[in-house]
Amino acid sequence: MSNKPPPPRPAPRLYLATPVVDDPATLVAELPGLIASADIAAVLLRLKETDQRGMISRVKALAPPVQKAGAALLVDGHPDIVARGGADGAHLPGIAALKEALPSLKPDRIAGVGGLTTRHHSMDAGEMGADYVLFGEPDAKGQRPSSQAIAERLDWWAELFEPPCVGFATTLDEAYDFAASGADFVLVGDFIWADPRGPKAALIEVDAAIKKAHATALAGQDPASQDPAGQEHG
Repeated sequence: MSNKPPPPRPAPRLYLATPVVDDPATLVAELPGLIASADIAAVLLRLKETDQRGMISRVKALAPPVQKAGAALLVDGHPDIVARGGADGAHLPGIAALKEALPSLKPDRIAGVGGLTTRHHSMDAGEMGADYVLFGEPDAKGQRPSSQAIAERLDWWAELFEPPCVGFATTLDEAYDFAASGADFVLVGDFIWADPRGPKAALIEVDAAIKKAHATALAGQDPASQDPAGQEHG
């Protein structure tokens, strides 16, 4: 029997973080079209802190349109309201939160985790059963590692570990770099919603950029010699 090379990693997909949601009406109307316009695997629902009943009702409003459009809905924090709101899972801010939430989420729901400041924490999260690890999100003070450090962490994880890794991109260039580094998913948020052309144009552009980065890396070319909009750098 010949040793077959491992199959190439599939192209990365988008993970769209919402603005902080108080009234979900606009997103209920807008999200299905956005999900249809780009390859969005999941939506991360960032909720305005309020009473639990109010937060559950927002999840209930958003879960059906997102799921019918073919994406998963994850709640940022608040694993206790995931099942009652009909969401698909929760994103947890660190190892302690993951450990606490796993019994209520598994095996039926997704438990993703960020806030992983060290490689050791990342490995712990994988061993505990996290469904994905996120690298690059800002901490409580708004600080985050350099783009290069995030790309290196993604590359390290993609090379060695089975659970998917997600790169938190704050610009189109970062999305491209993180896809080239082996991210399975690229999380995009504020810069999409702030785009003067509107979120749909921004999503279509970033989706094309991460697919291009992936294809360039697979072809054995140096993705850094290209730019996300498709121009080669001399």
